[in-house]
Amino acid sequence: MRAIRRGARGAAVAEIRSILVVLELLEDLLPSDPSATDPEYDEDVERAVRAFQQSRGLTVDGSVGDETWRALDAARWRLGQRALFHTVADPYIGDDVRQLQERLLEMGYNPGRADGIYGGRTAHAVAQFQREVGLRPDGECGPATVGALRRLGRKVIGGRPQLLREAEAFRESGPTLLGKRIVIDPGHGGPDAGHVVPDGPLRWVEADLVYDLAARLEGRLAAAGMRVNLTRGPQPTSALSDRDRVQLANELGADLLISIHLDGHQSPAADGVATYHYGSVSGPTSVVGERLAGLVQREIVVRTGLRDCHTHAKTWELLRLTKMPAVRVDVGYLTSPGDRRQLIDPAFRDRVVEAIMAAVQRMYLPVEADVPTGSIDVSLLRALTGHAAPTA
Repeated sequence: MRAIRRGARGAAVAEIRSILVVLELLEDLLPSDPSATDPEYDEDVERAVRAFQQSRGLTVDGSVGDETWRALDAARWRLGQRALFHTVADPYIGDDVRQLQERLLEMGYNPGRADGIYGGRTAHAVAQFQREVGLRPDGECGPATVGALRRLGRKVIGGRPQLLREAEAFRESGPTLLGKRIVIDPGHGGPDAGHVVPDGPLRWVEADLVYDLAARLEGRLAAAGMRVNLTRGPQPTSALSDRDRVQLANELGADLLISIHLDGHQSPAADGVATYHYGSVSGPTSVVGERLAGLVQREIVVRTGLRDCHTHAKTWELLRLTKMPAVRVDVGYLTSPGDRRQLIDPAFRDRVVEAIMAAVQRMYLPVEADVPTGSIDVSLLRALTGHAAPTA
């Protein structure tokens, strides 16, 4: 859909306003107000949309594009307002599904990540719960199941259930990179060039630079024993949506996904590197993804000297819908003269690749065998099978 912005009118604006009113982010129009039949996307609506985006870990731009619209549509539902069941072609999506998944996790069942999608794992977890409480185990969440969920207390204590499961799965996978599958996602591509910056007679394109980074990383990780896939080639004929990239990573059964982008801003003073993982202010967080984001961020800052813009939790679909820990790293601002001067240097891009490689290796090391940031000599990473990494 085309993004809806300030000044727009019509049925879509009325729907957006009604959801924001339900969420108590916007005051309702009075029936006597003549604009109530054709409301405008005004300053108040834009402010409310920004507040919603901020609270949900979305890109805060005040406009309603595809991802913000899907998040608004999901936010209108509360657990118990509708019956939920698994459908393959058109699954139920909403905050009520996420609330159900979080409740099941608290009670010791495993619906997978609390992503707000009523898939097969969620239906299976519901059926397990129903069987234990004496309900018909049909995997459908109707009034009787909701009532039983609300009556019973937590089973899992001493930590967030998803933290325990994700951390244990990583611990059991062992410290070696050999045989593990990683998907490297060069952002943009095809007709979507990303940020494009003229520089004298030259023209620097984000899609081209991030593909070069991804290709270098692919070769180095493959040499270290990993199975590596890229989400796109150097010149794709069509643009890939984030959902296309998620589907590829999920179908491959990847252990990790790393998406590489460059940032841009109207001010050339904006610079630095930032890394993002799945999570929000009040919702669930991928704790393994959060740790990977922290390692990637610190390694890049130490090895390149880029400004540290820190890690951030986001609910972008690329991070939320992947079944494996996923991060997105924005490796500097193409619009910053200083960052751009480094990014166009192949030797600098090699240092970025080395930083990401070191972060991936550290992800698989036991906590007691971790090493200081910047100390791994990635030239020696060759399918490690021990419990320590080579240090400089």
